[in-house]
Amino acid sequence: MVNIPKFYKEGELGSSRLVLPLLPLRDIVVFPFMVAPLFVGRARSVNALTEAMNGDKTVFLSTQKKAGIDNPGEQDLSEMGTIGKVLQLLRLPDGTVKALVEGKSRARIVQFIPEKEFFRVELERVVEKDLSPAETTALMRSVVETFEEYAGLNRSISKELVANIASITDASQMADTVASHFSFKLDDKQRLLDILDLTERLPLLLSLIKMETEVFRMDQRIKTRIKEQMEKSQKQYYLNEQMRAIKKEMGSEDDLNDEIREIEEKLKNQKMSREATERVEHELKKLKMMTPMSAEATVVRNYIDWILSLPWGEKTEVADDLPKAEQILEEDHYGLEKPKERILEYLAVQVLVKKMRGPILCFVGPPGVGKTSLAKSIARATGRKYVRLSLGGVRDEAEIRGHRRTYIGALPGKIIQSLKKAGVNNPVFCLDEVDKMSMDFRGDPSAALLEVLDPEQNFSFNDHYLDLDYDLSDIMFITTANTLPDIPLPLQDRMEIIRLPGYTEVEKYHIAEQFLVPKQIKLNGLEGKQVAFSKNAVLALIRRYTREAGVRNLEREIASICRKLAREAVTDKAKNEFVVNEKSIPKHLGPYRFRQEEVEQEDQIGMVTGLAWTPVGGELLFIETLLMPGRGQLTVTGKLGDVMQESAQAAMSYVRSRAAYLMIDEKFHRKYDIHIHIPEGAIPKDGPSAGISMCTSLVSALTKRPVHRDLAMTGEITLRGRVLPIGGLKEKLIAAHRGGVKRVIIPKENEKDLKDVPKSISSQMNIAFVEHMDEVLSHALIVRAGESIFKKADIRLDAPAEGKAKQGPAIN
Repeated sequence: MVNIPKFYKEGELGSSRLVLPLLPLRDIVVFPFMVAPLFVGRARSVNALTEAMNGDKTVFLSTQKKAGIDNPGEQDLSEMGTIGKVLQLLRLPDGTVKALVEGKSRARIVQFIPEKEFFRVELERVVEKDLSPAETTALMRSVVETFEEYAGLNRSISKELVANIASITDASQMADTVASHFSFKLDDKQRLLDILDLTERLPLLLSLIKMETEVFRMDQRIKTRIKEQMEKSQKQYYLNEQMRAIKKEMGSEDDLNDEIREIEEKLKNQKMSREATERVEHELKKLKMMTPMSAEATVVRNYIDWILSLPWGEKTEVADDLPKAEQILEEDHYGLEKPKERILEYLAVQVLVKKMRGPILCFVGPPGVGKTSLAKSIARATGRKYVRLSLGGVRDEAEIRGHRRTYIGALPGKIIQSLKKAGVNNPVFCLDEVDKMSMDFRGDPSAALLEVLDPEQNFSFNDHYLDLDYDLSDIMFITTANTLPDIPLPLQDRMEIIRLPGYTEVEKYHIAEQFLVPKQIKLNGLEGKQVAFSKNAVLALIRRYTREAGVRNLEREIASICRKLAREAVTDKAKNEFVVNEKSIPKHLGPYRFRQEEVEQEDQIGMVTGLAWTPVGGELLFIETLLMPGRGQLTVTGKLGDVMQESAQAAMSYVRSRAAYLMIDEKFHRKYDIHIHIPEGAIPKDGPSAGISMCTSLVSALTKRPVHRDLAMTGEITLRGRVLPIGGLKEKLIAAHRGGVKRVIIPKENEKDLKDVPKSISSQMNIAFVEHMDEVLSHALIVRAGESIFKKADIRLDAPAEGKAKQGPAIN
């Protein structure tokens, strides 16, 4: 015990100061008007309580700043605390003390009085700032309402407590009483104890209560959700057990066992790979331990069903009768010699080599030329089943490789699904419109096809759903596309490209006569009637009503005529004979839709007939050149592309460099403006193959010499006058023949391509092969007797040393 100075009594120091033992608190703040049980175990704290009990049972309660400190110092204790009254003290057998204390009022530590056995402090009573009556009433009402809202959520708070708090008239007492019933953070409670100004303490208390209310609401929502999930699981388990009991009573308890026995029987009979067999056995073992009605059991059952339903060892016997296969291909399609030849080669190798990997072909050609139907014919000719998968618009890699089993509703990819549908492991598999695939954030399906269409990899194709290696090497894959550049290069590299360039006019006529007309007569119910299409009528449909590489529109026009004949047959039942000729077609289909390009009626200066290739076949291209007084400006019109405009510039440069040799005024480019025009200006045109045509037209206009009207030409020109090869020769010569052209000039290097041109067309035209522009001019320009096109003294840029130009073959 310390000696108390003589000028004050124990426990009292002046009117507003006290000297009391201090009890450090951990994890709790005691407010005024709050009754709290305390368990005291530290020696100094027990001594402080003993000292208080020996006096007037008053003790100062101060919360430690850090609860983890066992022996706090003066700096570790909060300055503001509560003067408390010890209501009850109970010493426990283990040496600890249980005390029940009641907070009386706030006080602040002035100084620590030295004492070895416990803390003794000099305190100063604090005075709280009063509020105006209106403000006090408003804040107290808000606190009570917020507390009532919280009490409505928290059932542990009794209605009596709410009523007691509502009846308190002192604002400070109400704030302390409410705060003591919340589990705020220790720092927040100490702040409420520290603040003496009620205008600050009450709003802080209000915000803390609202936050606690929101936290309690969220906690209740989480608990409710968890409870519902648990109840749902328990309910499902209970119902499943009930169903099992009902099934047992009804005698159907063995349904699952029957299903498992059926799976085991299928597994025994299925010729699967070792990996697939082990996987099914593993999944079957898991299925036996599952509840039949559980979601996981359904997933496992579906997975096993997919594996067992695939045609692991099922194959159709490939036909080896080559003459019969050739007959079937000829029956179904007219022309298309290259694809037919390739299929017959494959069948011949199949006869000699019993085991070979299926070929991977890619038919490239414009719409309507029979790519997809040819694949179906190949299946019929080889005796295989036919499967078709359209890839147009596919942009998800999972369409090819499937989804992983972890996803809800997962399925294998279209490749595996199609094989299940086919029921065999070696069908003809047509991947239609392979150039119409696209890619997005879900992946690139064309990349997934790399494995499918690679003969070195597809014997172990791994679908994401099955997660097993499946052999696709026996499948004969046939892909179709309209344009080759739209197919990624790695995918092109894995396929054998076969081009279907489109049908000639003669081929279209035979297709219409042998296939389309009989088909539409049957479809439109005219089989019992005598319906005949004349040759000129079919040719008129091809030339004047359709402009396409294939025969789809031609079939539509024939179908339209047949429908009109069907109407006539129904209207006039006595009429039994119908003849469709060239004159009657406009009556059925209206005026001609396309103008047939034909050669000019007379030879003209600056007018040359060129040849062009389009996706729907060849076309005649008329090139006109006009000279006007001017300063040498070259104008090229007709909606021409960059390459074609550059060809015109090359032709102009060649003529300027050869002006003297061609006996043209060398200063013509300063005297004349030159305008080269290609009619049908609304149609875009591009490519280098009109180079020699534009050069010939330019020379004709400058020399005033006309060009042979029955002559057409095609070829690229260089600045030195060389004639380079071009593409689409077959279509161009067909267009020339159709337009009445008798003579054609083509590059020498294209002579090898004549084998693709039908004999019926090439035999009716005189074809000249040229290597230089001089040869083109000598064939094209009309020269009077005794005149020459070239000045003999000049030497051609790439001519031999003696200076003589090579002459092309004569055209009669």
